[in-house]
Amino acid sequence: METIDRLRVFLIESPIKMARLQGVGNVKGTVKRVLVELTSSSGTVGWGEAAPWEVFTGTAEAAFAAIDIYLRPLVIGAPVNRVRELTIKMKKVLVGHGEAKLAIETAMLDILGKSSGLSIADLLGGRVRDTIPLSFSIADPDFGADMRRMEEMVPQGNRIFKVKTGVKSHHDDLAHLEAMRNAFGDTIDLRLDYNQALLPFGAIKTLRDVDQFRPTFIEQPVPRDCLAAMASFAADLDTPILADESCFDTRDLMEIIRLGAADAISVKLMKTGGLLEAQALMALADTARLPGYGGTLWEGGVALAAGTQFIAATPGISLGCEFYMPHHVLTEDVLEVKIENRNGEVIVPDGPGLGIRVSEQSLRSNAKVIAER
Repeated sequence: METIDRLRVFLIESPIKMARLQGVGNVKGTVKRVLVELTSSSGTVGWGEAAPWEVFTGTAEAAFAAIDIYLRPLVIGAPVNRVRELTIKMKKVLVGHGEAKLAIETAMLDILGKSSGLSIADLLGGRVRDTIPLSFSIADPDFGADMRRMEEMVPQGNRIFKVKTGVKSHHDDLAHLEAMRNAFGDTIDLRLDYNQALLPFGAIKTLRDVDQFRPTFIEQPVPRDCLAAMASFAADLDTPILADESCFDTRDLMEIIRLGAADAISVKLMKTGGLLEAQALMALADTARLPGYGGTLWEGGVALAAGTQFIAATPGISLGCEFYMPHHVLTEDVLEVKIENRNGEVIVPDGPGLGIRVSEQSLRSNAKVIAER
């Protein structure tokens, strides 16, 4: 039986091209994340990535320690073809740290896929799509710079743009939305994301103001625990409400469904803590007829490869994805070849496992390795 013989873990830092105003936390300069390399007894190598965000799920340093100290003893010697069993064991020995567990699960599935000649999408049940519509977030402090990006991206086939609202003044938000509609009309699919920026009291007036710009959805307008307010917005507005921070796992989703607090959900592997967990979340969402959107934090190419494989095999993720980081924000990525974006869509890799290649050179040339074990 093929087992895991070796685990290496890297804490890395990558520079980004632009500052990002996100509401719950702003980012500029660099982002940190963790990479895991597993090697099986047959010599097959698998990669995984943990990309926490300190204001959202946790820190990269904590994920590094979780993998190195607490999960390593479980992983060494684990059978490659018993991934679900390993995920259960990881839950028992360590609370939280979903990103660290995801990185291990991803690397295991990468090895299993390479060993069997199947992609991770195949292992998750097979593809229902080969491409995923790409959403780009309008979050630059310099709105003029974002408009210039849109002027380049729209002719290249990019249609979906998600505006980070609630960070600047409401007056500025309205002016920016008007400018985008005036410049591009209905050729763009416009979406809004408040990242919990509004307080429930008075929020409905703000949301009615932006409703006039016909967004596809309004994401997480109020703090994650304000589900009664979310339910009122979902009932009162024409625009669908999408839950992000309010929906980490199936327990969250069951309460959202019970209250009618959202019309759709953002599914992030860093929130669910695993591809199998993410599919379980979408099984519940499918039952309630809530479509999914492929959200992101600050992942690089390894984690986003996992995300594309997951979405390729998950019918309910029908609202596209925001996997734009490696092409538009990171100055370099650790993949030898970036996952292709074409005509405003992410092309799902079709090779075995994750369908990507990472080498010692591509890792060390394109990221600063802060720590490794």
